[in-house]
Amino acid sequence: MEKELTELTDQELLEKRKKNKSNDIINAVILGVLIGIAIYSTIKYGPGLFTFLPVLFILYAVNKWNKSKKALEEELNSRNLK
Repeated sequence: MEKELTELTDQELLEKRKKNKSNDIINAVILGVLIGIAIYSTIKYGPGLFTFLPVLFILYAVNKWNKSKKALEEELNSRNLK
């Protein structure tokens, strides 16, 4: 199980920020694929489950990623780490 951000050392927080930056590229690719699936499905078959299911997942994933990124930045700022 992963530690809470407040339990991490300064070095671990900086490493986590660096890892999150590389994960942003992976997240962007996943979102691009999901958007592509939704667009293809809409064009090929019209609006349906495969149009809205990827869109709902995108909204959920982006919200979760933004919350974790914001929490990490707040913890870094509270410790005066850049």
